[in-house]
Amino acid sequence: MLLLPTGYYIAGGAFAVAVSFLVLALLPPAALDNFWRRRLSLFTFGDASRTIISLLSFAGFALLIAAGLFGSRDPLSNPLPLVIWTLLWAGFTLLQGVFGDLWSWLNPWYGLYRVAARVFSLRTDETKQPRLPLRLGFWPAFVLFFAFAWFELIDPAPDDPSRLALAAGLYWLVSFGAMLAFGYSDWSRRGEFLGIFFSMVARFAPFQREQGRLSLCWPGAKLLAAEPLPPSGIAFLLLALSSVSFDGLSKTFFWLGLSGVNPLEFPGRTALIGIGSFGLVLTFVLLALVFTLAVFLGQRLAGDAQPFEKAAGLLVWSIVPIALAYHIAHYLTVLLVDGQYALVAFSDPFGLGWNLFGTADRLVEAGVVAGAGSAWWLWNLQAGVIIGGHMLAVLVAHGLAARLHSQASRAALSQLPLTLLMIAYTIFGLWLLATPTAG
Repeated sequence: MLLLPTGYYIAGGAFAVAVSFLVLALLPPAALDNFWRRRLSLFTFGDASRTIISLLSFAGFALLIAAGLFGSRDPLSNPLPLVIWTLLWAGFTLLQGVFGDLWSWLNPWYGLYRVAARVFSLRTDETKQPRLPLRLGFWPAFVLFFAFAWFELIDPAPDDPSRLALAAGLYWLVSFGAMLAFGYSDWSRRGEFLGIFFSMVARFAPFQREQGRLSLCWPGAKLLAAEPLPPSGIAFLLLALSSVSFDGLSKTFFWLGLSGVNPLEFPGRTALIGIGSFGLVLTFVLLALVFTLAVFLGQRLAGDAQPFEKAAGLLVWSIVPIALAYHIAHYLTVLLVDGQYALVAFSDPFGLGWNLFGTADRLVEAGVVAGAGSAWWLWNLQAGVIIGGHMLAVLVAHGLAARLHSQASRAALSQLPLTLLMIAYTIFGLWLLATPTAG
């Protein structure tokens, strides 16, 4: 977070999002449709190596768990917290948003599941296997995602290597057991929250793979082809945005002041468990209420008889560019600094004085995010990402509205409340970047 004057940035960001809406409302629908349909075919590749890559990923995960249990107690010297919180959660999300669904190849379950299915003659025809009840929707993933967000943001010591190793190992075991019980595909699509989150983010990527052929498309084009999400899926996507928003808010002087905490005498995370848990829930509830209200008012303005659940389930996909933009802007400084610590830790994962990759003695350059010059370019990059994410969200929302309303005028009217919400969130995001923080 950076303490810089932001009045002009906030005004300019809000104006840019508003102008984006006005321009889209005036463009002929056919022009937008042609824009989204453009594809550049690249090359084809198969899935033959997917099992091998996943098995290698599982082996790496097992080594990280061992490092967490038996390696250094320092979170900046142990590779486990650096990989999970920095390279996976902060960095890999960005890769998903750029290159598409890499997680389906790299996740540490698929390969071992295929091996277990062959060794123990498990049913691979998942149509004949017990499935998660349809009424559960995405709620199992929502509950696990909320637990993950609570652990990251509220737990007193999420960076403690042994504590994190136990949590990550338990999650792997629970997910693998659920895959054996309900089938890999069913649990991956509705229960395993990391895969679901990453697959939703991957829909924004400009790379698209269908039937083995990789194509280049416009960022967000795959979001327009998405099916409406059920209420549980809507809640899941809104939680993705609200949790990273609360992560930024919870460290501000403003929030700590409301909590009765002197930000200059930060008491530590243990003293804030109660108010932090309340804030995490409150942020999600407020975002869900405002989003629901915006969709409801938009449908009333359009005067169309589209079911509210269908409209909300479709328009919530426009949240993906915003969630991705917030994720990048919020975790950029962490990725730039802690990513260097990860390079050092990889060379000596167990704290035994090794130098496997020649990086153990590397000096971490924290100055990459410090100083006036660094602060200037970093602030502008973060602000640009947030503003750009909201502008793309308006573009995606307009395309989704065209699927709901056959008349262009009705589609534009339906987007007015949602655009106002996006403008407000742009202002909120830029304020978060600039306001003083503690802890």
